[in-house]
This record gives sequence, structure tokens and C-alpha cells, in this order.
Amino acid sequence: MADVVQYRLERMINELDDLEQRMIFTRREIAEIVKQRRKFEYRLKRPSPLKEDYLAYIEYETQLDSLRRLRKKSVMRELQKQGLKTNKKMKKSVSDFAGVRRIVDIYRLAVMRFKGDIELWFRYLEFCRERRHGRMKKVLAQVIRFHPKVPGVWIYAAAWEFDHNLNVEAARAIMQSGLRVCPTSEDLWIEYLRMELTFLNKLKARKVALGEDVGILARDQISADEKQWRDENKDLYMPFNEKGEHNEGSDIESEKSRKKIDKFQEQGFSILRTIYSGAVEALPSSFSMRKQFLEILDATDLVNSEEMHKEILSDIKRDFSTQPEYWDWLARLEYNPATTQEISEENTHSQVEKAVQVYEEAVEHLPSAIMFNQYAKFLMGVTALLKGENKPSGLASQSASYISHILRVYEKAETMGCIDEDLACQHISFHLQLGRLDEARKLAEKLCREKFSSSAQLCLLRVSIEVRHLTRDSTSPSKAELLSIFELLKDALTRVSTSEAESLWLMALKIFANQKHYFEKLVEISVKSLAKDGGTENGFSLSSAIVNFVLQKDGVRHARDVYKRFLALPHPGLAIYRTCIELESNLASNGDKDSLVNARKLYESALKNYDQNLSLWRDYYCMETKMGTSETASAVYWRARKILKDSSALVTRFVKVV
Repeated sequence: MADVVQYRLERMINELDDLEQRMIFTRREIAEIVKQRRKFEYRLKRPSPLKEDYLAYIEYETQLDSLRRLRKKSVMRELQKQGLKTNKKMKKSVSDFAGVRRIVDIYRLAVMRFKGDIELWFRYLEFCRERRHGRMKKVLAQVIRFHPKVPGVWIYAAAWEFDHNLNVEAARAIMQSGLRVCPTSEDLWIEYLRMELTFLNKLKARKVALGEDVGILARDQISADEKQWRDENKDLYMPFNEKGEHNEGSDIESEKSRKKIDKFQEQGFSILRTIYSGAVEALPSSFSMRKQFLEILDATDLVNSEEMHKEILSDIKRDFSTQPEYWDWLARLEYNPATTQEISEENTHSQVEKAVQVYEEAVEHLPSAIMFNQYAKFLMGVTALLKGENKPSGLASQSASYISHILRVYEKAETMGCIDEDLACQHISFHLQLGRLDEARKLAEKLCREKFSSSAQLCLLRVSIEVRHLTRDSTSPSKAELLSIFELLKDALTRVSTSEAESLWLMALKIFANQKHYFEKLVEISVKSLAKDGGTENGFSLSSAIVNFVLQKDGVRHARDVYKRFLALPHPGLAIYRTCIELESNLASNGDKDSLVNARKLYESALKNYDQNLSLWRDYYCMETKMGTSETASAVYWRARKILKDSSALVTRFVKVV
């Protein structure tokens, strides 16, 4: 290893001598550079060098080369101030190329060791591209050989041939090879189409520059107001030719120009149709790809573009009319609140009405909760946009009609049996946003009683609405009101499973934390529920939550009484054991010997059910090392080694604890 490192360092002598002769680095700085490089070289020659070793070496050499370039410019300025010629002194030499060459060599070693790291390959490619290094083509061939199934590799290689080498044939061949290897890649099909249309536009622009043609394939994005102004003031424009408006030669030239334009438009249309057919055949179920083809078609000016537009829309409807995503996209083509720019009040209303018609057709053709959800979200977006600032009063007044329309959508979903839990919560929440507390209360009661009796989310919403309704007039509810809330919570908690009722239980404990009578009843309900369902090892633990509430409210003694009741259940769960152990361990750390005894009993009881839990043994061992004796800690350690099946992991974990 040392011989190889020394050999590599000796190869740098010419470069380092050149840096010193040019006064770019001092001898002390060069010695520091050699020291750093030796350290990095030894790291790369380890039996198993890490990726970070290569990247750190590359980062160091990159910064060093940047510093060299800055120092070189500074030296040139100093020589110019002294009136000396800089041509001979500062012409390019070995030190100007050695830094980039070394970075490329490090990258080559890195990618050969980590061939599967595509990110590292792309960093290598980007470096070669930025420094215009001649190894770029060879690296592209290597990455394609190692990662032929990565579409981004083919796109990168084709883009380099197209933009850097200006080799359209090579770029086309690369893209077609990529499509043969990755025929199901949306990005490859879309980028291939973009590349072909871009090349066509370049040919068109070249003819324009030579005076043989006018215009390009991209659609003119002139606004409607500007077009109207040009039409009204066309007499102000002066023609370049002085032959008059009715000159026959001018008509002939314009006809030839139109034919040339049509030729490019026909070629672009042929390209789009061919690629579209191949893409649909390869990816018949890709909706996003069809949308992108449609966007590209709308952005270009091609022959028969309207027919092609209708054909793509027809294909999309045929293949995706059973998906809610299609109808939502189709409606938002008419009007999209998220992307709509400032338009007139009349146009806004007409576009929204067209979108609403699409949604109405959708819910008739595909009645589902998802479809109604998207319909309601669209109308909410329109309402929020119309209620925004700097909007005309006429538009703001229309928001009331859209609000009533949203309510009708929710009601229609319920009537058609397409309402789900999320849509029901949205319906209730929308009434609350409008300030209709009584309507929201009645609706929540109806839905919880009929269709969603076991929904924790709706029960939670209903209870919060009831609490808000009862405390609307007074800050503290009366005894009768507390009883009604408790009965409501009791009914919900007995119907909803414990694992799904976390928020509901936390609300109940918070409301009745200071009501001893009701709190004890909640504890009784929780004991019955846990006796039936059992505790949990992970996630929400009802018993742990109640113990923590009791600890904060009534102190340690009552908390012990409560957790003993939970631990006496058939399957209390690991979470309650950990909560109780933490409680007793905190007290033991403050010098309470009885708490240490209780903690040991809890560990022993937990290990009877979870004897293969490594973290439980580790915590037990850690507690004994801190608060017990060396004998008790050793006893725990040897018991763990005897009982646990994976003793190797035990040694590693316990060494870290010590």
C-alpha cells in the first residue's frame, strides 16, 4: 500500500514544481498539499474504502484547483503592474491540466468501485460536462452499459449529443435505443417528442435567418388585446417593400412562404402522430403521458392540430372514462382556480359553468365518493378565488350561489349513497365555516346515528360541536350539559375500537379531568374496553394515557393504584409496562428505594411476556448499572445472554450502554 501511495505522490512532482516556479503556491503550502493528498491516498487504498472517501478527495481537489486559478490571476495582475510580459510567464503548462485530470481519475476509481450508484455517475458526468473534458463520451458509454434500465441516462446522453455536439442523428439513435430498452418510460417518450420538435424548430429558424421562410412552429402567445390593437391600427405599419398592396410578385412570394410553412407543420404533425402511436402502444394505461402529449400539441402550431386534439381527447375518454382523475382533469381544462389568471367576470362565470357541466356528467356517469369529493373541492377553490382580494364586486357576489351549489353537491352525494367518512366530515366542517352551528350539529347527529356510527373521526367532530354548542352562551357547562356530553362520549367510546379512538379518548380525558365522578367512570369504561381488545405494544396506549393523567392530577399513589388495575388485565401491552417503569425509575433516581423495587418487579413481569425484546433487557441492564450494584447488573446480563436467541446483538448493544 505504501509503495503505491508513494508512487502516486512522486507522479505529482512536475506539477508541484511548476506551481512553485510560477509563485502560485509557496513551498510550505505545497508541503501541506502533499500531506493532505497522502492522507487521502491512504484512505483510498484501504481494503474497503467508502464513497465518502472519494467524495472528500474530490471536494478537496476541486477547491484546490479553484484556489490555483484565483492565485494565477492574482500573479498575472502583479506582473502586469510591474510592466512585465505575461505571455511567456503564464502560458498554460502542466499545472493547469493536472488538477482536472486528477479529479477525473478519482471519479473513475469511484464509479468503478460503486458501479450501482447512479447519483455518483451523474456527478461524474456533470463534472466532465462543465470542464468540457474529452472523456465525456467514454463515460456516457460506460454508464449506459452499467445502467441501461435508467431512462435518465438515455435522456442525458441524447441531450449532450443534441446540445453540445449538435449531432441530431446520434441523439435520435440514442433515444430510439433507450426506447427499445425502456419502452415503458413516460419521460423517454415525452423527451423524444420534444427533441424532434425542437430540431424541427431549429431547421425552421435557420430558414428564417437565411431569409427563406418566416415564423416558427411554436404558437404565438400574443394577447387578445394586442391582436385587437394591431387589427385596429394596421394602417400604421409600413411594409418593407414599396411595390404596393396588390403586387403580384408579393402574392407569389407569400404563397411560396405559406407552402413552406405548411411543409414544416406537416412534418411536425407526422412526427407527433408517429411518436404518440408508439407511446400509447407501449403505455396504454398512462394517463399522465396522454396529458403531456396534449399540452405539447396545444403549444405547437401544426397542420390538422385540431383533429389531432380531438383524437387524443377521444382516446383518453375511451381509455380513462372510468377514472375520477380523468373527469377532474377534463373539468379543469375549462376552468382551473389554481392556475387561472385575471379574466373578465362574464368569461369567469361561463368557464365555471362549463366545468360544472363536466362534473355533473361525471357524477352521473361515475357516481363515487372520490368524484363528489373532487367536485366539491373544485367549487371550494372557485369560491375562495372569488372571495379573494382585489376582485370585482360582481364576482364576489357570485360566491353565494357557489356556496349553495357546494351544499347541494354534498346532499346529492348522500342521496346517491356515495358519501364516505371524509366527505361527511367535509360537509359538516363546511357548515361550521359558514357559521351554521345548528345545521352542523343536526347533520353530525344524523350521520353518526345512521351511516357512520363507528367512525371515530365523525364522533370526535360531533362531540366537539356539542361542546361548542353547550358553551356558546356560558364558559362552563351545567351538570345537565356535562351529563349529556358524557353520555355522548360514552356511547361513542363503546362503539369505536380503542386503537382508532385516540383523539376521542384524549378529548374525553381532557374534558373530565377535573370531574372525579365522570373520570372514574371513564376509567371503568377503559378497563372494560382493554379487557376486551387488549393493550398495544406500539402506537397509542390508552392505559398509559390514563396513568399519566392520574399522575399529573392526583399524584403517584393514585397512579400506582390505576396502573396495577391495568397490569392485572389479560394482555396489558408493552407500552403500559414502559410507562410504569419510567414512573418508578424517575422516583428511584431521586433516592426512593421502594420505587427501585417496584421497577424491578415491573421489569420481571414485562420480561415474562416479552423475553425476546432486546431493548427491554438493555433498559433493565442500564437501570441496574446506574442504580443497582455490579452483582445485579451482571445477573441481568447473563440472564439476557441465556434467554435471548441473538446473543451477538446483545453484546453490541450492551457495550454501547456501558
